[in-house]
Amino acid sequence: MRSGPAYLPAAVLFLGCLLLWRAHAQATMPPAAPLTSVMPEVSGYTTVEQTFGEQERRVAGMTDYVARAYRRDSKVAFTTLVSYYDRQVQGRTIHSPRNCLPGSGWEILKPGRRQIVVDASPHVVNGYLLKNGSNVALTYYWYQGRGRVAADEYVVKWNLLRDAAIFGRTEEALVRVIVPVEMANASSAEESYRRASEIGDRVAATLIREVNRIMPSMASGGRQEARSVARRGDASGA
Repeated sequence: MRSGPAYLPAAVLFLGCLLLWRAHAQATMPPAAPLTSVMPEVSGYTTVEQTFGEQERRVAGMTDYVARAYRRDSKVAFTTLVSYYDRQVQGRTIHSPRNCLPGSGWEILKPGRRQIVVDASPHVVNGYLLKNGSNVALTYYWYQGRGRVAADEYVVKWNLLRDAAIFGRTEEALVRVIVPVEMANASSAEESYRRASEIGDRVAATLIREVNRIMPSMASGGRQEARSVARRGDASGA
């Protein structure tokens, strides 16, 4: 009658070993479409491609990325970054911008969250007001993948561990939008912040929809579908 509890530690150990094996044996998931297809142009703006150095890319550990500046009237109106990770393992995971910003000279003036509504569905993203010397910017960033849009780093880490163990996959994108805020004088600062927020909200909504389109499906057979679509995308871009 008491044999059940006696086997419980062995069952827990077996389950733990199985989950660890699944985490280490996770699949490499390419995007379902090229990252370059994400918001390649915006009406009324001139698009300028941006690149990272090999060292920056290696430190970030990303598989691929697309970074762009969108200019209007010879000024940068906003920039975007989508960095993609087809598989996250120790030493090669998404770095939180919150930890990297101080090292880049940015001071966080006002941390916070913003709610972005996409096709009637609300999503919470990070929205920080930053300062670097005389430059002030509103920065949005979030983590997107495996059917989720998340802002909280702790939730992201938990989802990463769980999905690695249960589904054997950890593909994800870090998405960022930076909108400069003109702070020429106190009277115009509030209006500039409001305009930057409007731009940031619109761009974030578009990016959430666009990144969702290029992420591999979580449905059954999504792995094969993602690889097939990626191959077609590579062939068409050659």
